[in-house]
Parts: sequence; C-alpha cells; structure tokens
Amino acid sequence: MKRFAFFAVGLGLLAACGAPDAPGETASAAAAKANILPLPQYFDCLRENGGMAIAAHRGGPDKGYPENAIETFQHGFDAGIRVFEIDVAETRDGVLTLMHDDRLNRTSTGRGYVSDTDWETMSGLELEDNDGRRTGFNPPKFSDVLLWARKTGAVMELDKKPTTSFRNIAAAVKAAGAQENVIFVTYNDDQAAEVAAIDPDFMMTASAFGDRDVAKLQGRGVNAKRLIGWTGTERPDRAAWARLEQVGVEPAFGTLGRKGERLDDQYLADGDASEYDDLARDGLVLLATDEPYRVADMIQADDVGREACGR
Repeated sequence: MKRFAFFAVGLGLLAACGAPDAPGETASAAAAKANILPLPQYFDCLRENGGMAIAAHRGGPDKGYPENAIETFQHGFDAGIRVFEIDVAETRDGVLTLMHDDRLNRTSTGRGYVSDTDWETMSGLELEDNDGRRTGFNPPKFSDVLLWARKTGAVMELDKKPTTSFRNIAAAVKAAGAQENVIFVTYNDDQAAEVAAIDPDFMMTASAFGDRDVAKLQGRGVNAKRLIGWTGTERPDRAAWARLEQVGVEPAFGTLGRKGERLDDQYLADGDASEYDDLARDGLVLLATDEPYRVADMIQADDVGREACGR
C-alpha cells in the first residue's frame, strides 16, 4: 500500500511539473517559462535587494520530520525556506536516494550500510526524526526529490556521499530537467573542476574568499557566473564577502556545526536573532544553518529575498 501511494505521489509530481522540456530547450529557458529566475539571476537578485536565502542543513529536520525526506522539505517550504542541503547516496543496485550517514542505523529502522542495501529494502524502511521517533516517511528516490523541486521552485544543495558520483547525480538532474533547481556542493578545487568538466552550467559552491580564489577556479574550468563562494563556518568574513561581490560571486557561510560550539547556538542563546540580519546587511547571500525554522521565523532578510526574487 505504501509503495502504491509513493508511486501515486510521484505521478502527481510529474503531472504538476508539466510535460518534459521540448527537445533542445535549455534548463534556463524552462525556468523562464515557469516564471522562475535561473539560479545566477536569483542569487544576483538576492544580493541586489539585500536578501538572504536560508539553506536548511540535511533538509531541515524538525520534530516529527526526519532528515532528507520530501515531507520534511515541504514542511520547510511551507515555513518559508527555499534552499535545502541534502545528502545524495546510492544503493547497492544503483538507485540514487538520500541518506547522510554511511549506515542506516541513526535515521531509519534499517541496519547496515547504504552501499550493501538494495532499493527494494531501502524503500521499505521508515525514517526516524532526530529524537529517534518513527515518522511514517520512507527514504525518497532522488528523482522524486528533483520532481518536487521543479514543482515548487525550491533549490536543492547536493552533498555527494561516497557511495555515488558527481556524474551519476548530474545524469539524474539532467534527466529531470532540474538544472535550475540544484547547487552542487564541492569541498576542494578538484571536486569543483570535476563538476565543471561534467557541465560548466551547473551551479556550485566552492571554497573562495576573493578574486584570486575565483580566478584559480576559473582556471580549472569553473564558470564564475555559476559559482557561490563558500567561506566556512568559523567566523563571518565580511572583507571576503566584499571581495567576492566585486567579481560578481555571491558569498555563502554556515552557522551550523557541533551543538554547543556552532554559531547557531551563540546567536540564538539570548532569543535575539539580530546577528543573522547583520550577516545579510554585511553582504551574505546564502546562510547554511541547523536552525532554519527559528531563523526563518525571526529574521527579515529571507522575507525580503522571497518578495523580491520569487521561488
């Protein structure tokens, strides 16, 4: 019964997304037809209007809503969040799904490794929230996540897990026509070059603190117009954000991390989230956080971004 319902949801999403793009139609053209700004223009719009997008780490788990589940993304979207960082993994039989850990134990009713599990088994598992409660939700196929993103206009930040490859993820993105709904997360220049070699029109985050870093990435084939400069999680670097913006690259920064040590905890300790709006005033365009719901409820910069730039 669950499988039939899941299949029906997938068909519903496909219908909502409309017919496949016309032969030869680019993802940017499809986005324009759907009245959604292509990603470079979307992030330009945020910067130009003083807006900031909140990226929900691991998809924005909440009470009753597990990591990396479509139901959780919809829950976050309804709360005003538009960017979701998710973890793309691959089952033993080559199906792309979402799972942060190498093992199934922490976030599902399963046991063992994702890489040792086939999709039939994986799809029958029940996801658990961060308190260990069963949610009734199942691990999704990555293809269904992409269909959901196209339907809603949400942006998915794709964190590749060791069980899969950038090439396999890219193929799924293109098959879904979701190029304007995804950002590839890269952790070093080699990974950035690998994504760029697959398709330089993919949006990506890569470590960059100024024009020299951007030039170095361009030398590896990265399209600066499709680049977001990742500036870490330790401390806001306003000078770096200004340098990036001078060469047309929007900055990203994370307040996430280990509980008790992360900036999220420091900023929210007094019940005043003004530090987050300060980040936006200082030029930050993409904020990665473990507290997306509290931040979205308390700051203004994300509202400014939605009103000015859509999605």
